[in-house]
Amino acid sequence: MKVKDVARLAIVASLYVALTLALGFIAYGDIQFRVAEILVLLCFFRKDYSISLIVGCLIANIFSPMGIVDVVFGTTATVFSVLLVMISKNIFVSAIYPVLFNGVIVGAELYFVLELPFIPSAVSVAIGEACVLLVGSIVFYFLSKNEKFLELIKANQNIPNLKKENDE
Repeated sequence: MKVKDVARLAIVASLYVALTLALGFIAYGDIQFRVAEILVLLCFFRKDYSISLIVGCLIANIFSPMGIVDVVFGTTATVFSVLLVMISKNIFVSAIYPVLFNGVIVGAELYFVLELPFIPSAVSVAIGEACVLLVGSIVFYFLSKNEKFLELIKANQNIPNLKKENDE
């Protein structure tokens, strides 16, 4: 990896952390609307963004009211999400995976740690995630039509007619 690549990944991880902490009042707890989750869709365009999202989520979850449990299980939800987003062939389908994993895993966290009812918690987290990722998938769909955006993020996969030289 080149220094530029590490810097690019660090910027995305930092952005995830900054967005989560700045909007912490809606990013943690039984009603979650984690705006930073839109960044998970970057993995659709380039697999190495998964590193950024996993590290960013882990750091953001250190500040969670659920403590180490959220660091472990919330980050695990992100790992599963980004793995499936990376191999997805459709940006809209890829948005479903974080909704499912976060709904179930974070819903279970809320059940076990905060003793909140599982089904309402899982549904609440999934709805918040779905809102963010629906908007995100629409935004990224239109951005994927812009060559400058694709160059900026160094996109190298899932985009029809995209040359692999962006991988440099």
